[in-house]
Amino acid sequence: MIHAAKILEQRSHLVPGKLKVTEHFFQVPRDYTNPSSGNIQIFARSACKSEKPADYNPSSVQDPKKSQLPWLVYLQGGPGFQCRSPQTTSWVSSILDKGYQVLLLDQRGTGLSTAISQSSLQLRGDEKVQTEYLKSFRADSIVKDCEAIRKALTADYPADKQKWSIMGQSFGGFCCITYLSFYPEGVKEAFLFGGLPPIRDDADEVYERLYKRVTHKNQKYYERYPEDVDRVKRIVKLLGRFGDTTVRVQGGEGYLSARRFLQLGIYFGKHGGFDMVHELVLRADTDLSQFGHLTRPTVIALETAQAWDTNVIYALLHEPLYCQGRAANWSAERLLQKFPEFHTQPDKDTPILFTGEMIYPFMFDCYPELVKLKAVGYALAEEKEWPRVYDEEQLKKNEVPVYAAVYLDDMYVDFDLSMERARGIKGCKTFITNSMHHNGISARTDDVLKEVFALRDDVMD
Repeated sequence: MIHAAKILEQRSHLVPGKLKVTEHFFQVPRDYTNPSSGNIQIFARSACKSEKPADYNPSSVQDPKKSQLPWLVYLQGGPGFQCRSPQTTSWVSSILDKGYQVLLLDQRGTGLSTAISQSSLQLRGDEKVQTEYLKSFRADSIVKDCEAIRKALTADYPADKQKWSIMGQSFGGFCCITYLSFYPEGVKEAFLFGGLPPIRDDADEVYERLYKRVTHKNQKYYERYPEDVDRVKRIVKLLGRFGDTTVRVQGGEGYLSARRFLQLGIYFGKHGGFDMVHELVLRADTDLSQFGHLTRPTVIALETAQAWDTNVIYALLHEPLYCQGRAANWSAERLLQKFPEFHTQPDKDTPILFTGEMIYPFMFDCYPELVKLKAVGYALAEEKEWPRVYDEEQLKKNEVPVYAAVYLDDMYVDFDLSMERARGIKGCKTFITNSMHHNGISARTDDVLKEVFALRDDVMD
């Protein structure tokens, strides 16, 4: 049984946009199966409308029943990324207009929720202790946090209003399906955006399919920017001129290798991603043509575009998030052998391909924060004892309405595996589109919300 989280602090502020934003700190067990192992803090921001009626009387006491708006909790993509503030999140105002109050949760280990970094992990003990600690930061623990927080926030609500709605983008959608697997009694409805997970016991099929989609995205990129074929070759040649460590980065032990540079392809699956990568390629190649080297501002721009140092969970737990009773064993690196077209040596006849959302062992040699976590990264890759994060039998008999946006050309989450999962969830309705990319909820907010809520509110003939 999950007990209500302890509310440590709640402070509210009025912000532009007629919003009342409240900052919450909660205390929850680090390991729900062993509460004596200590507690962590979870941070979230909630938002509701702040409007003064015509007969506003500041001295009047607000009707508590009217203030008990239904909650919608948002789970961010990742893993390992924090939420933005409500006033800077594109979809918040639309959700508030529908009568909800919104809770944007920094999942454990991210943002202000006992954030995971190299220095914070060192406080826990040696590498073995750090590895064991990190095993508590997958979706199974995240949804337990959600349940504990839901119980804390709705403690004064009538019993029939204590359920809340859940909304997940990408990995946040994966978490929603974990929620429906184990704690459906707390959920009123679920909205997913690019977040129907592939359910396998390891990541191998996920990455094999991903390489094929990334190959296609590379073709589309070079069709749009054919001049970048030669530019990328020149940049890669420079980066490997004296081995991988030719170009150093901030943080002492890190460097910008060719393989690291080619990880910019992670942006190919987002609206505007091709253009962003092109700008960086153009900038780097212009440095080479004008100065013969990459200038510090350009190197910093390239570093800033890669989040592996600032959000280390993204690298440490990305492959293990798929695992149930099996080890990841560097899935993307092993499967790379099947795709020799992803070479890094300039070839006069073929373009050099960027990689996508893949995790590789070399990252723990060239990203400064990951260098310090190399032993932990390898231990997590070899870990086999991962508990199940989905209950397929429960999903088959699911009674919670599920509304999912599924993107036909999603580079990050395989379309066919998403539809396989949709068919395995009783009552799951899907909006399928080829006109949006994976980040549709932020880039095409009004369009995707309209369609997903139509699944809830409209009637099929």
